[in-house]
Amino acid sequence: MTGKLFLILGSSGSGKGTVLNNLRRKYSKFVFPLSCTTRLRRPMEQDGEIYHFIAREEFELRIKKGDFLEYAVVHQNNYYGTLKKPIIEALDAGKTVIREVDVQGLRSIRKLIPSTQLVSIFLMVPDWDTLQARILHRSKMAVDELQRRYASFLMEMTWGKECDYQVESLDGQVAKLAADVEKIILQEIEKA
Repeated sequence: MTGKLFLILGSSGSGKGTVLNNLRRKYSKFVFPLSCTTRLRRPMEQDGEIYHFIAREEFELRIKKGDFLEYAVVHQNNYYGTLKKPIIEALDAGKTVIREVDVQGLRSIRKLIPSTQLVSIFLMVPDWDTLQARILHRSKMAVDELQRRYASFLMEMTWGKECDYQVESLDGQVAKLAADVEKIILQEIEKA
């Protein structure tokens, strides 16, 4: 039996972290590989929980070595990337792997993972005003950074159409969002 890789995509503030936390609590047998990033840790973040925080030089060296399944430069020129080895090993062992990726990583991963083992789920926020309110609720942000996020939002909403599934992320409906994504994952596992 071969495993499946589920990619959870969406704009910053679309609910990806909430969905992943819900799945982590409910499914200890699923594999949740960490992402590497060069961005600074936020005050409440710990290395090894959601991200491996590494220096830019180390990240660039690992790019040259071919260690990443995908990587991208995102907000404020920070690298984000998914290490190849833990995902390939889990898929070869027949496990379900769930990973949040930036929309830029979807195309890279599609080149390396067979479509029979890959399912992409895009979390759609209704509009920019909703997303901006969520982002500003999490932390204060400079106007120029908000403008960069807006440009990313517009691009990401068009790329969402490339995903296998689109799930609406509405305010006040976090439980429904998590349940909708969980249902898709369980149905896709059944097909395997």
